This record gives sequence, C-alpha cells and structure tokens, in this order.
Amino acid sequence: MRILPVAAAAALASTAILSTAGAASASPDTSCMRAGISTLRSAGLLPSVAKNGVDLTYAVEKLGVTVRPGADISGVPNPVPFSLLLADHRAGADSLFIYPWC
Repeated sequence: MRILPVAAAAALASTAILSTAGAASASPDTSCMRAGISTLRSAGLLPSVAKNGVDLTYAVEKLGVTVRPGADISGVPNPVPFSLLLADHRAGADSLFIYPWC
C-alpha cells in the first residue's frame, strides 16, 4: 500500500513547514529551490524526478547531497517525492539535507 509513504511524506512536509514558520522574518529559500530544479534540468532528470521522486542513494552518490548533521531522516520516504524535495530546498538552514548547489 502507498498510504504509509504518503502519510510519512505529509508528516515530513508539515514538519519542514512548521520548523520554518516559527521565524517571523524567515522566508522560503526559493533561490535554493530554483537552483535544485536547474540542476535536475541540466542533468536531464527533471521530468523523471517530478513524476517519480528521487532515490536517496542516487542523490547522495551522484548528486552530492548530504544529510545535515543532526537531521533525523528515518521518516523520509525513498524515493523522495518531488513536492517534499522542493519543500526541503525551501527550508534553507532548517532543511534535512545539504545541497551542493545552494
């Protein structure tokens, strides 16, 4: 069943949104998100990732993404849905991952 991954993704997205909502002056890091989209586009991966998400192992080994120190990614679905990937990019310093293009 796909209910559990969808629920996990929704919970993670809610956590990312709530963690960034606390700072009144904080705004989403859309420049990081745009850079991520550009990176996927340049690699020819954007249509596939938008449709199917991105495999965590691939993101780490091929794209240079790393887990932010102290981040708990045990609830992150694999593959990571595109909407969750974009939300994590917008989270800036509160993201679960460190992206080399940001």
